[in-house]
Amino acid sequence: MRKPWWLLVVAIGFGLVLTYPYLGLNPGGSRIEMRDNLRYAVLVAHIFTAAVALVLGPLQFMPAVRARRRLHRTLGRSYLLAGVLPSAVAAIPVAVWSGRLLTQIGLITAAVLWLVTGALAYRAARRRDFAAHRAWMMRNYALTFLAVTSRVLVPVFLLAQAPFGGVDPASVPSLIPLGQTLGWIVDLIVAEVLIRRNRRPVSRSVA
Repeated sequence: MRKPWWLLVVAIGFGLVLTYPYLGLNPGGSRIEMRDNLRYAVLVAHIFTAAVALVLGPLQFMPAVRARRRLHRTLGRSYLLAGVLPSAVAAIPVAVWSGRLLTQIGLITAAVLWLVTGALAYRAARRRDFAAHRAWMMRNYALTFLAVTSRVLVPVFLLAQAPFGGVDPASVPSLIPLGQTLGWIVDLIVAEVLIRRNRRPVSRSVA
């Protein structure tokens, strides 16, 4: 992530898109149907804290921020405590309430991995193992980026139907759980490729 500015721009854009329908705190404008105010409140908490994590994450990879240790530490703790932790915890009941088995399995698994990778990143930082910290943070933010990837994959799946009889917008509800599950898998694969690439030696000794 040598040039995370584009990631920050994407994160801000999608953060605004995700939170806009919920700014008025009107259950009638929710994109996901919730039966009561308690469930709607949990959904709103999940979305807004996910947006916090989505936007704060790229800042952690910026050299200018990383060079200022106190700022980097403060943003990192805010990312984990005000973003990842509450959003992941709220994601579990939201997934259960969806009533869709694939969503329940996919999002609960992603939420648990989100918490685990965040804890491992924090532990590595406490041990001053900054290489491991960076790797775990990349994996963690890959899970955060599910908010973006899942929404990109659904239109891709729609377009992929074109050669097989045309695009059917009515299939969107059935494609959303697939995007939610494949999204974090794709993100983690990309993160792992970047992590392994960064581990390669930058120079070779000459015999």
